[in-house]
Amino acid sequence: MTDYLTNEWGNGVRIAAVETAVIEGNFDWILVRVTTDDGSSGLGEAYWGAGVLELIEAASAFIISKNPFDVARIIFELQRCLSGAGSQAGATVTAISGIELALWDLVARALDTPLSTLFGGRFRDRIRLYVDLHAGEEPTPESWAIRARDALARGFSAVKFDLDAPHPYRASSAENTDPWRLWYEPYNRTMSAAERRFIVDVVSAVRAAIGPDTDLALDCHWKYTVSDAIALAHALEPLLPVWLEDPVPPDNVDALRAVARSTRLPICTGENHYRLAGFRELILRQACQYVAPDIPKMGGLLEARNVAALAELYGLLVVPHNVASPIGTMAAAQLCAAIPNFFALEFHAFDLAWWEELVFERPLIQNGHLVLPDRPGHGLTLNVDVARAHAKRGTTFFGEPV
Repeated sequence: MTDYLTNEWGNGVRIAAVETAVIEGNFDWILVRVTTDDGSSGLGEAYWGAGVLELIEAASAFIISKNPFDVARIIFELQRCLSGAGSQAGATVTAISGIELALWDLVARALDTPLSTLFGGRFRDRIRLYVDLHAGEEPTPESWAIRARDALARGFSAVKFDLDAPHPYRASSAENTDPWRLWYEPYNRTMSAAERRFIVDVVSAVRAAIGPDTDLALDCHWKYTVSDAIALAHALEPLLPVWLEDPVPPDNVDALRAVARSTRLPICTGENHYRLAGFRELILRQACQYVAPDIPKMGGLLEARNVAALAELYGLLVVPHNVASPIGTMAAAQLCAAIPNFFALEFHAFDLAWWEELVFERPLIQNGHLVLPDRPGHGLTLNVDVARAHAKRGTTFFGEPV
């Protein structure tokens, strides 16, 4: 263990480099490595998106020669220095998030302790996952039911489907010729009665396939009006979903609150909110029952911990949105272990066979749970050969051109 009270960690070691690698998984996984002048390093991950790589590079100029233990101070200064690029939300916050995750991993490794220790220690050693299954190969009740049974066979006790996936009752279906199905106008967010019946049919098929005890979450991706979201929620109530996610656009807390107060179906939202300030009104006005921050996107581990603490004060549960590689997923899981009001963490790589191969510590998922390692930091070691094999062309792999 590094004695940070007496050796150079406290005042001598400084950040020497910030480097990135983009891995082509089910999304672009932007890995961030922070290295000190004594060769120590931490590995984090930032959410994908245009401009994130450039903003990480811009941010790195402000933190070279900083003490890596001063994580909160570094993030505070980055928010100030990058304010012109928009450090309250968006890609700038996401870039800072990736650096923050890497810094916490570096510090925890230096202290020879799991990352969860830095956030108060663990309430749990296994992190429950809910698996996002999208909608199957074809938009039919049968295909959704098959997907759900596959997830149960792999040990998951919670599944999620996307209600806004393409189907015959949407105008976006190229083969649509029925005028009664074509009337749907995608720009005004309305839902036809036929579409609502279809959604109820597919969700009914899933519920029949998984039984009454498996948690079933449903995602709308902000597609509907308040009135149609309420009507859909009422129609789905008998099927007992654990939550209805993002039924209306994320920019109006009062609209979401109107939906939440008009149905017995719990509402989930949060993946498009940033920093504690972005979640404040959502939580204070109790516009949802489940809060879903995306940790490598919304500001990082400390911001997510603050969001969770505020949510706990108002009796809300935390269900982080997550599309990350094992690195970002495990970093988020380490924080989830330290959150009393945690419910489940998203797993978005059900169909990606090599997801776990990106690291050496396997298996990561057992019976629908992520088992937390006791090793320092987030506890994972990047498999460089696998990562390099899937590196995105035209980028750099921790400084080496791809």
